[in-house]
Amino acid sequence: MCGIVGAVSKDAAEKVFLGLNALEYRGYDSWGIAFPNASAKQNAFYVEKRVGQISCAKNNFKKKSNIAIGHTRWATHGNVTKKNAHPHLSMDKKIVLVHNGIIENYYSLKQALSKKGYKFYSQTDSEVIANLIQDKLRREKKFEKAVMLALRELKGNYAVAVMHLGEQKLVCARRGSPLVVGVGKKEFFVGSDATAFISDTKKVHFLGEEKLVVLSKDAQVFDVVTGKKAAFRTETLKWDFTQAKKGKFPHFLIKEIFEQPETVKLALEQPVKKLKNFVSMLKKAKSIYLVGSGTSYHAALSASYRFDLVSKKLVTCCIASEFYRYKNLVNKDSLVVAISQSGETADLLEAIKNAKAKEAKICSIVNVMGSSVMRESKVSLLMNAGPEISVLSTKSYTSQITLLYLLAYSLAGKEKQWRASVSSCLKKLAQTIKNTKPIAKKIAKKLAKAEDIFIIGRHEAFPTALEAALKIKEVSYIHAEGYAGGELKHGPIALIEKGIPVIVISTPETHSEIVSNAVELKSRGATIIGIGSNTCRDFDHSIIVPDCGEANPIVQILPLQLIAYFVALEKKLDPDKPRNLAKSVTVK
Repeated sequence: MCGIVGAVSKDAAEKVFLGLNALEYRGYDSWGIAFPNASAKQNAFYVEKRVGQISCAKNNFKKKSNIAIGHTRWATHGNVTKKNAHPHLSMDKKIVLVHNGIIENYYSLKQALSKKGYKFYSQTDSEVIANLIQDKLRREKKFEKAVMLALRELKGNYAVAVMHLGEQKLVCARRGSPLVVGVGKKEFFVGSDATAFISDTKKVHFLGEEKLVVLSKDAQVFDVVTGKKAAFRTETLKWDFTQAKKGKFPHFLIKEIFEQPETVKLALEQPVKKLKNFVSMLKKAKSIYLVGSGTSYHAALSASYRFDLVSKKLVTCCIASEFYRYKNLVNKDSLVVAISQSGETADLLEAIKNAKAKEAKICSIVNVMGSSVMRESKVSLLMNAGPEISVLSTKSYTSQITLLYLLAYSLAGKEKQWRASVSSCLKKLAQTIKNTKPIAKKIAKKLAKAEDIFIIGRHEAFPTALEAALKIKEVSYIHAEGYAGGELKHGPIALIEKGIPVIVISTPETHSEIVSNAVELKSRGATIIGIGSNTCRDFDHSIIVPDCGEANPIVQILPLQLIAYFVALEKKLDPDKPRNLAKSVTVK
């Protein structure tokens, strides 16, 4: 959930500061930077830690430092305080560390170290690692070896970047939490993802599971468990660093909403061989599970309708954290399709682990090359959406739908049909965003005053309703719920009273039925907002979107994303950084 940045470079401290700004979507309750204090002739580390968002801080790090680490935090162990912010020093102040992940046995380690006389100044599990490394250095002279010995005692997930006073080297390692190394000209970077250093280099090494890298004048990789040397292979990212900048837009959220016509198009640009292999595995599987969390789950649910409709293939759609409930049904003939923007979602990785224990095959759809989910997969397709900086997933959702539907149509031998449908509606997507923006802004003014919002849809509009409700909840903190239209009479209609806004998503196939549901709600005092290609006299407000046929689930979410954005602005909230949330959920 947190963001790690490190640099072995000229002006390292400033580059770490800028990298933390780029990674703030991973956590923004506190931040900190550490580097050897040149004025003290490297006899101490300079450590600065603050509560609040780093984007609000001034860049005071234009100091001479050839090595530095930094961290932006989303609190897990310990309250949001300056003491609990990273980096953390060892008791002798000769080791400084930043950490992402959860150390499950930190308490027993802390007790053992306390008995040896070690003192702790924070509530975090991370400080334990720093003191554990200090303890290992009492018997092991080589710094990276001491780090390795300490890591072997940890239970749980970690990504760490550590420095030792007097040594111009950065030691980094990972298990379960992501770390990627950036390779520049006579310089190295490390980050929780490449966004941290993409403006400096696109050449990267994705650090493997339980691997440790030592960065100084060169880069060396070791296996944490065996201590043996491992390969350091690099590849080049296709991302453009301008994709990680807001440009002319006031927020990343609105920028990423506007990018969707292009990212939907890019989602279709898949390697022929990989796509063919993915579809082959779908054909061979006797049972298929689409697994995701949050937005990815909603995309999976939408796709489950299309698999049934087009390929006549039964798929089971699962929330990642609940996947273990299927442990008695999953077997060697099962295929799990793991869906994740980051490719680092802890619940999803746990689901993959459970599936592999049952000898199931794994395929995936991710947005981040080299991510943990990608590495665990037999075949993986990239969404090609570029960096998504806003915590709310928007372009990821439409890219996931595009790809999942592509698989459904390809399984039925109708790949060209879906490609043609998407291609024909690309201009309509751009027009929809432009044309519905003013009415979405107007409706948002009314919704911003609401305490409850309901969103209903039938068939493939039902997952759209769920996703729309999630967007509104995430960014505006208004209670919003998505329902299948036919479910209202089975309980939720009891909540309808005068003035409650209900958004009704209409498709050509479900128009008459969903209008009937809307009339039931209006007769009980609800204010009806219709979204679809047809309007209705019973709607109090209407947002008209073009009929894109098979691609309606892509076009119909767009005005709802805009509404969520403008509601946040009406409430004077930061649409890019909602409270209590972070982009990559790497804890269970």
